[in-house]
Formats: sequence, C-alpha cells, structure tokens
Amino acid sequence: MPALLVRHLLWAAALCAAAPVHAESFITRLLNKPVPGGVAVVPLGDGPTAPVATYLDRRTMVLRDDGGQWIAVVGIPLGTRPGTQRLAVQEEAGTRTLDFQVGTKTYVAQHIKLKNKRQVNPDPADLARIEKETAEQLAAYRAFRPQGPSNVMLDRPVAGGRLSSPFGLQRFFNGEPRNPHSGLDFAVPAGTPVKAPAAGRVVLVGDYFFNGKTVFVDHGQGFISMFCHLSGIGVRVGQDVARGEEVGRVGSTGRATGPHLHWNVSLNDARVDPAIFIGAFKP
Repeated sequence: MPALLVRHLLWAAALCAAAPVHAESFITRLLNKPVPGGVAVVPLGDGPTAPVATYLDRRTMVLRDDGGQWIAVVGIPLGTRPGTQRLAVQEEAGTRTLDFQVGTKTYVAQHIKLKNKRQVNPDPADLARIEKETAEQLAAYRAFRPQGPSNVMLDRPVAGGRLSSPFGLQRFFNGEPRNPHSGLDFAVPAGTPVKAPAAGRVVLVGDYFFNGKTVFVDHGQGFISMFCHLSGIGVRVGQDVARGEEVGRVGSTGRATGPHLHWNVSLNDARVDPAIFIGAFKP
C-alpha cells in the first residue's frame, strides 16, 4: 500500500477515534466555526480552577486544554447577527468580559409538500399541545449538568445513509415559511438503529406533535443530542448510555415526509450544526 495512502488512513482513523477533551489544538480545529449556528472556542486563561462562562445568560461548556489553559466552547444561535459577541467570565478574582467575532454564513431554502394540513396550520387543540410540548423540550435543552462531556468529537448516530437536509435550511411547508431546520437529517431506512454519539444521560423521551417519538441525551455541560421521528424508543429517562449504545430506531413519526433520522445538537441552549462534531461541516 502506498505510504501516502497509509498516512491518510491513519489520519482518518485518528479523527474517528475518541478525542481527549484536553487538547486545545484538536478542539479548536474541530469545533471553532464562529458563524450563526456554529461554535466559538474562546480562550479563558490558565487559572487554578475552572471559570464559569456565560453567553446570552446561558452557562457555556468550559474545558481545560493540554497547555493548561481553560477554554469556553460556545454555541452560537442561528439568528445571531455577524459581528462582536460578548462572553461573561466569572473567576475567583471577579467577573470580566471577553469579546469574540461571529462571521457570516448563507443557508439555502427548501420547499416541502405535506399532505397533513394540520402539520402546516395546527388547529387550536394542536396549538395547546404544541405549547406544552415546546416548554418541556426547552427545559431539557436549558438544563446544565456540570459533569462531562466525555468527548466533544461525536460518532454519527446511524450507520450509512447520506446526509439529506442540512442544518440551517430556511424551510417552506406548502409554500408557507417556517423556522429554519435546526438539525441534520440522515436518509436511512425505517428500523435503522440510532446510537448515542457519545456517552450521556437520557433526560427526556416523548411522542410529540412535530417531532414524533423523541429522545434527548445530555452529554454534560449543556451539550445535548436530540433524536426525533423515531419508530421506537429503547431507553428511559434517567438512564446512562454509553457511546454507541442504541437509543431508538429510525421512523417517520411526527411531521415527516418519510423515514429518516433528524438529529439536533445543542450547546448552551443554542441549536448548532451537528456536522461540526462529526467533521462534515461546510463553510
């Protein structure tokens, strides 16, 4: 086998392996995509204890790199305008602010036809249900468990299949504009196992109007995966799951035109592009 090919395969294998969270150079190369719907990695200094960093009144993930420096891993909401953003950092000596820059990114549009008109314009009973379900899911996204994460490089939650609808699409259902696509879709057959992309704890399961059968896995420090449109759920709330452990099966429940997996990743209550965490981000 040619030496160049061997080196390429070794490099690819290294990227697919579990990555230590203490290597700043790796984390920065992998995650620092400071655009709307992206992630900013912000150096915090090298104090003896971990600072507490907050962005838009939400606590952010803080890790120590291999040089002994603390870094904040910050999720940037999709609706953020390009320009200067501010991070509040609380340390033993007091509170300070750090600025970071958010660049631009253009997301394309997608038009979808739905036969079920109620999934485009829900009736009053549906709206009451949606309001309750939204509050339940937002509470799960906003939880902050200090432990973890075990890893910031994630496995793909399903084997095979192409990436279909990317993150950030401006969606139109039957010609009517709706919120941008907040996750990444995998075109895989119904019944395909859905596996935890990293270790975590199941914090919510449900069967929702839009999302269908859904599982939330908390990886720690506000780093959360959500899987929806499932045909079946194989875990319970409070269960700890290992990396690669099955949490459900692909389906088409909720607002879906066919079988696929929709995967959300959230950091500090900001839905960000899951492609960043699997090395598939496109600028």
